[in-house]
Amino acid sequence: MVFELAVDLAAVVRGSATRLLINDRADIAVAAGADGVQLTSTSLAVDVVREAFGAVMLIGVSTHSLEEVRQAEAGGADFAVFGPVFETPGKPHARGVDQLTNACTGVASFPVLAIGGIDAGNVSSVLSAGASGFAAIRALNDAARFGEIIRKVRNN
Repeated sequence: MVFELAVDLAAVVRGSATRLLINDRADIAVAAGADGVQLTSTSLAVDVVREAFGAVMLIGVSTHSLEEVRQAEAGGADFAVFGPVFETPGKPHARGVDQLTNACTGVASFPVLAIGGIDAGNVSSVLSAGASGFAAIRALNDAARFGEIIRKVRNN
């Protein structure tokens, strides 16, 4: 099921600026023609995935501390996703903007994306903290909120 969906999505984004990353499954990402993989704390190690699949694959790593961001960078990841920055219904233990700032400044040349509870009211704070970008689910599923977030990002 995941493989079939990945194949379909890879076909949709092919030739566009959009990049498709598959969560946790580098094998499916490669077989489906996706652009990369997002590794979790229970995934294969970054260096193992990099060695097996090469530099062509984008590799992101979910992180929760500066040390984990540094490990992702040292292992050969292309970027880290740090969070949750703010509490969400599924992840109540927020790291906060200060820890995000610490992670971003601790690896100044390595891209760190913010995730977790990001919405129109706080997106500016994560970008000001040094995040290279952000990911959101709930906030981007509502057309009105999506437009508001895009306006704030453009003005930041």
